[in-house]
Amino acid sequence: MPKNKQTNNKGKVIIPIAVIALLFLGIGIGMGYFKKNLYTVMKVPDFELTDQNNKKITNKDMLGKVYLVEFFYSQCPTICPVMNTNMKAIQNQINSSEFGIVSISIDPENDTPEALKEHANRIGAKSPDWHFLTGDRTYIGNLADKFNIYVGDKEDDAESLNHSGMIALVDQEGNIRCRYNKENMPILYYSGLNYEDPEGKNPRLNGKYHPDREILIEDIKKLLN
Repeated sequence: MPKNKQTNNKGKVIIPIAVIALLFLGIGIGMGYFKKNLYTVMKVPDFELTDQNNKKITNKDMLGKVYLVEFFYSQCPTICPVMNTNMKAIQNQINSSEFGIVSISIDPENDTPEALKEHANRIGAKSPDWHFLTGDRTYIGNLADKFNIYVGDKEDDAESLNHSGMIALVDQEGNIRCRYNKENMPILYYSGLNYEDPEGKNPRLNGKYHPDREILIEDIKKLLN
């Protein structure tokens, strides 16, 4: 009898160990899912604007491509040159006809198609699928709101040219996508800025680190593959 009791106790120990093992396996599978898969934020808002070649470009024209969306203006002296440099690096790294960039000016009064064409040439935007867009400022402000990317109120002189350095990643079906952070929460948007630290916590115009540029390249490749 004592021997049977000992055997039963062993069985009771084995069951919790098996449960714990399954739990860790499930956590491992879950972590793998978050690492490999991208979150769907929402459908990209409808847009129709004019590019540097005086051509109408809409969100429907971009279907079938993976592309990035940013808000900027060509005469911006601070974050826009940094964002343009990072976009150019991504353009050169991806180098695919299935990839595009949409850069929407928040200063359409000065950023005419002609001015944007000159800007595109100046910064080395070689891809025919990198569209610098301009149009009505109120329309553009409302469009930024739909993207949930900050652009200052055009009626506020102190804020009208202020804007976020965030970038939206859009897939071939017109969905805004993003990766998960270390806490397995969707990041929603990517930063186009440079940082003084590799973790991307302290932005700096001349910072030597650009962590979101690297992860954007990774995530674009995931969508293209």
